[in-house]
Amino acid sequence: MRTSPLHPRFGLVVHDLDLRDVTKQRYFPEIRQAFETHSALLFPAQSISDADHMRLAELFGPLENREAMAAGRDIEFQLPELTNKTKDGLRAKDDLRLLDLQANMLWHTDSTFLSTPALINILTAKVVPPSGGETELASTRAAWADMPDHLKSALKDAIIWHRLSHSRSKISADLAALPKMTRWPDRPWRAIWPNPVTGEEALFIASHAFAIEGMGHEESQILLDEAIAFCTQPEYVYSHQWSVGDVLIWDERATMHRGRPWDYNHPRTLKSICSSVTESDGLNAVRVV
Repeated sequence: MRTSPLHPRFGLVVHDLDLRDVTKQRYFPEIRQAFETHSALLFPAQSISDADHMRLAELFGPLENREAMAAGRDIEFQLPELTNKTKDGLRAKDDLRLLDLQANMLWHTDSTFLSTPALINILTAKVVPPSGGETELASTRAAWADMPDHLKSALKDAIIWHRLSHSRSKISADLAALPKMTRWPDRPWRAIWPNPVTGEEALFIASHAFAIEGMGHEESQILLDEAIAFCTQPEYVYSHQWSVGDVLIWDERATMHRGRPWDYNHPRTLKSICSSVTESDGLNAVRVV
């Protein structure tokens, strides 16, 4: 693969590779190694179908099917679409589904509130606005390596609790109260996720994080806010301006991400698939028994 740096501290741009040609034996071993080492991969100007998208995600692990998880039974996987479009036009600015998209503009890690968190997100652009609507990634691996001692000592053995409705409450109380947001029980994870391939540690944190075990609410929130602010300084952040066809992949164990606003009078559609972690991805290192 021909590559170039995505950011000085993390990530690669992979050039001249058609993701439709990737199989378990062909190209994927190199992609997986680059993913473990660099945490984020950009494949510009792709032409993947929904079927290609799902096939690629399944190479990394089981497709994250939240509806099946919530129901406790098999439900057909539906490829998630992040869009302000409807069949009748564009969503109103106070539409709760648009507010949910705006909640994704908080720095977060996908699925920390699930019983099995996400390993990876594979995001691709189908419709892009004339400006705005970027996706930004922050390396919690690079930030953890640089983090000051007072934060490291407070977090290295911490257990952090996560709740989806907590992040949504920062945007709208009505959004946070929706059954879709409250159906997941609070979930604890250890704060540090060591990569099982490279041994490098990353801070596993998100806007869903609402408490640190053994601390009061106010003390927890101050520490969580300080840690997220440190990780999202410009030297740890890559901002991606989308072009149609771009495919951006990131390691949920070692990054946070957020969307950026755009003029909602223009449509924007991204398609996103998360694959769930398995034991081989280091799940036991963060699981609280």
